[in-house]
Amino acid sequence: MLGRLLVDLIQLPFKRKPPAGSGVGVDEANPLAQYFYNNPGPAMTKWHHYFEIYHRHFARFRGQSPVVVEVGVWKGGSLPMWHHYFGPGCQVVGIDIDPATRRFETEGTTILIGDQSDRHFLASVRERVPRIDVFIDDGGHTMQQQVVTFEEMYPHIQPNGVYLCEDLHTSFWPEYGGGYRRDGTFLEYGKALVDRLNAWHSREIDKLSVDAFTRSTYGMNFYDSVLVIEKRPIEPPKNVRTEGQP
Repeated sequence: MLGRLLVDLIQLPFKRKPPAGSGVGVDEANPLAQYFYNNPGPAMTKWHHYFEIYHRHFARFRGQSPVVVEVGVWKGGSLPMWHHYFGPGCQVVGIDIDPATRRFETEGTTILIGDQSDRHFLASVRERVPRIDVFIDDGGHTMQQQVVTFEEMYPHIQPNGVYLCEDLHTSFWPEYGGGYRRDGTFLEYGKALVDRLNAWHSREIDKLSVDAFTRSTYGMNFYDSVLVIEKRPIEPPKNVRTEGQP
């Protein structure tokens, strides 16, 4: 089983093998890595370093019966992994353009078929899934898909939820609409979000002003090929001072 998974890792262009000498990357403190490298279910592929990112940002939802939406079902391997990780009561919604992925529906797992770059379809997802705690974009990885999905789904995530978009390296790949510092890539789009996160301090409000993103976003974390955005209702920042003891 493990040998087959490693062959898949070598063959798929988005993924890489575990680092040499790492014990196949099984981190005893990371249940996602444990599950992946002892995969009891359908095939899946991941960049090895993603597991630390997932665990860092998703751990607080374990045992809390979260609603997890993942764009990109492929062979269905990640769906049971999320159930295993988040625990009983977790509801997983997979989104894919391929109708054949409906075969992965089980109790607690719903598959929705549609194009993630179709705003009307994403509006129907919001209706079907009124609460989302964790949103993972591992879909088609084109610039239009990533930008449209973010714009349509980020505001819908519950006020303390998490949005994760992975495989951002396609922002450098022309066949996905990417290119180094090319306008319209999701990586450049994400950089502009940093400005909006800090808009409280703008003195040129005609160019940059506080908006819904500013008020609803606690922080952004950029990693190799991954952007994680954590939501939290945010009040205007306060500059405080104490004089201390004489």
